[in-house]
Amino acid sequence: MANNDDQFKKVISHAKEYGYVFQSSEIYDGLSAVYDYAQNGAELKKNIRDYWWKAMVQMHDNIVGIDAAIFMHPTTWKASGHVDAFNDPLIDNKDSKKRYRADVLVEDYCAKIETKIDKEVAKAEKRFGDAFNKQEFITTNQRVLGYQEKIDTILSRLAKSLENEDLADVKALIEELEIADPLTGSRNWTDVKQFNLMFGTKLGASAESAMDLYLRPETAQGIFVNFLNVQKTGRMKIPFGIAQTGKAFRNEIVARQFIFRMREFEQMEMQFFIKPGTQKEWFDYWKDTRLKWHKSLGLGEDNYRFHDHEKLAHYADAATDIEFKFPFGFKELEGIHSRTDFDLKQHEEYSGKKLQYFDHEEGKSYVPYVLETSIGLDRMFLAVFSNALVEEELEDGSKRDVLKLPAVLAPTKAAILPLVRKDEALTNMAKAIVDDLKWDFNVFYDEKDAVGKRYRRQDAAGTPFCITVDGESLEDNTVTIRHRDTMEQKRVKVSELRDIIKKEVDVREWLMKM
Repeated sequence: MANNDDQFKKVISHAKEYGYVFQSSEIYDGLSAVYDYAQNGAELKKNIRDYWWKAMVQMHDNIVGIDAAIFMHPTTWKASGHVDAFNDPLIDNKDSKKRYRADVLVEDYCAKIETKIDKEVAKAEKRFGDAFNKQEFITTNQRVLGYQEKIDTILSRLAKSLENEDLADVKALIEELEIADPLTGSRNWTDVKQFNLMFGTKLGASAESAMDLYLRPETAQGIFVNFLNVQKTGRMKIPFGIAQTGKAFRNEIVARQFIFRMREFEQMEMQFFIKPGTQKEWFDYWKDTRLKWHKSLGLGEDNYRFHDHEKLAHYADAATDIEFKFPFGFKELEGIHSRTDFDLKQHEEYSGKKLQYFDHEEGKSYVPYVLETSIGLDRMFLAVFSNALVEEELEDGSKRDVLKLPAVLAPTKAAILPLVRKDEALTNMAKAIVDDLKWDFNVFYDEKDAVGKRYRRQDAAGTPFCITVDGESLEDNTVTIRHRDTMEQKRVKVSELRDIIKKEVDVREWLMKM
């Protein structure tokens, strides 16, 4: 576990050092669980958003995008259930005075048991070598089965207690498992209490007439209240989807793990409106489609798994998470939910307006069912970034830190380097290449330090290509292009650069892998 902690600390410091993520208002000692995306981070974030948007909206004839306001009429949140039920179960330790999410304490306990399973698998893999069958081992080994049964029993009880709002049993579970305060080891716990996560604010010129508003805790409701507007103006036929990316805000009391859980974050959501009764097939379709999208980025097949919800929201008839293996273990990256007709019916009831679809084929009106896919953009950023950061030992015994970002997402696609800084002919040629390529790609000019040092700097920043201009370039219009991941160097014509880079970074090339 210590190794994973060290790796995560390295991720956080690398993100700062190379201009990806800064603590918000750091000069004033920062703000807990609020972060700023720096010059490279803003580009990576934009590229992830674009990659999602292209796959979700541009490549689907029946999905359109909107950008709803952050402020919404307060009744929206009454209808959606957020005013009454958007709570986290919190528990305080009487000795350390620290507050924790009770469900997360239990989940972390189970994650430690999962680590034991991983160790058993690793030992067996070492023992059996190439003959090792992981799937067979985890389904037949008695020790592993015992660990898994313990995890399932604990999580099942937790889900049931939360569903029944039996907070006394959640506390009892924490005590039975002898879960201690991670900081002090104390087991002196208070009762578990519910805490609403919405940020409140006011709208109006004077305190007397101001209306109580909320910062939206999710982007989905902006889609639901616009369902009919989009359907009619876009002449959309069911099944169809409405997608949106945007900021959401939650007053997370126990925000932690860097940008994994923040108070201000960004979501990428799509609500897919379907005929009642077809939700099972669409649930399976979107599970499959979304996993393929993730895998198209080449972050490793074994880093994903589905986690079906034990505890379903009262309006859902199916729910699963795509979990990713972060440095701190498998955690939710994307949720896929079959929400039935709950949302539209609630908004119908509270607004007094009909939110129905007239199906010409069936000759009748009905409230559509909804299939939701919802992914945290910041979590996706962390998944991509933490997975990409590796330390490699080279043949000469030296080491290099390299950020092996998928080339399609990399903030800068190529760095152009004149071999000698003081040679004006070289720098002029290098700058001309920059001026030509920047129409199509984000490129970077770097002339400071020895070329080997510049290579290392670009490797650590995640730039897929380095293009070096030298004396030979002036004679035959060729340059050396170096690949970040393999460090392979090749002599190519300047006129070929655009096509070489495009082949590696083109969205089409990556999404075609789906």
